Amino acid sequence: MRQNGHRSRAGRLLRGVQRVSATRAFARLAPPVLPAVDRGLHRLTGGKVLLSTWLLPCVVLTSTGARSGRARRTPLACMPEEDGRSWILVGSNFGRPGHPAWTHNLLAHPDAVISRRGEDVPVTARLLEREERVAAWRAVLEFWPPYAAYQARVAREIRLFRLRRR
Repeated sequence: MRQNGHRSRAGRLLRGVQRVSATRAFARLAPPVLPAVDRGLHRLTGGKVLLSTWLLPCVVLTSTGARSGRARRTPLACMPEEDGRSWILVGSNFGRPGHPAWTHNLLAHPDAVISRRGEDVPVTARLLEREERVAAWRAVLEFWPPYAAYQARVAREIRLFRLRRR
């Protein structure tokens, strides 16, 4: 009985976090704060801790800047796939109008590195399109329903990338 009560509280907490993360206020306040905190924690802990992992699986993506050619580090939520060798990244930009910069970087330079749990993993990114995107989008919405609210707020199609371990 106690265990069911714990699960029930955890479920309510998760649903509450999902409701908050789907709001416009969150989309306005989170982008300048969460990535900065995650980058700092990641650096301080040798890549082992990200605040965001308390909500979702996360990685730090190191990609090559599309225009600058410089290494760009971006903490991102991800959806690990069952094969254990690939991850889906969602270019939601917290439901804001433009595509996030990291998506432009991956389109220009698909070879990247993700850091997860203190391990650097070389990956190659591929933009998902057509039926493959539709199937991945369904899985992403099941995984984190607030992505539907993000998509509803923007005219652009949110980009999905599959990263595969090289």
